[in-house]
Amino acid sequence: MTATTAEIVLFDGFDELDAIGPYEVLENAAHAGADLEVDLVTLDETDLVTASHDLRVEPQGTLGRPDILLVPGGGWTSANEGVRAVVEDGVLPDRVDECYAEGSTVASVCTGAMVLAEADLLEGRPAATHRVAVDDLEAHAANVVDERVVDDGDVLTAGGVTSGLDLALWLVEREFGEDVASEVSEEMAYERGEVFG
Repeated sequence: MTATTAEIVLFDGFDELDAIGPYEVLENAAHAGADLEVDLVTLDETDLVTASHDLRVEPQGTLGRPDILLVPGGGWTSANEGVRAVVEDGVLPDRVDECYAEGSTVASVCTGAMVLAEADLLEGRPAATHRVAVDDLEAHAANVVDERVVDDGDVLTAGGVTSGLDLALWLVEREFGEDVASEVSEEMAYERGEVFG
């Protein structure tokens, strides 16, 4: 049996906690027995990606066709930075849509929901994002709800920055069971929130 693959796609200006928080949760789940492989990836080969608070990260590869694709937020309110830049560029939303069409479960943290919206994955769906992007997300015909994590089956969204921890723990529970998720949350000393959906 092949391990479940999870890829967290990085881009210049991504928010550190949006990506690194879920990465740590998923890595801890693998250590707790989940048959899971998780990688930090980019669209194109690169040595380093610079995040919104100047953390420089070395990606582990390029975006493939993962079972789970997670898109972080960061930089929505800044011109030509972070999520705003990748939405305007259009390449990442197109790749997210391709992954979804080929069967990936797609998840976003914070303003990463705007990438999913641009990929036309949120129309008519319940979705969460950071408060700074609520009006923009509603304009994409998403049903914005004030929740930390929204599970709409093959598309999941999470609200503010720290909600990425809840999102990743919920994915672990959903895919690998409550025991694994509980072990990870106890190890990380993190109390999970409720999930909508």
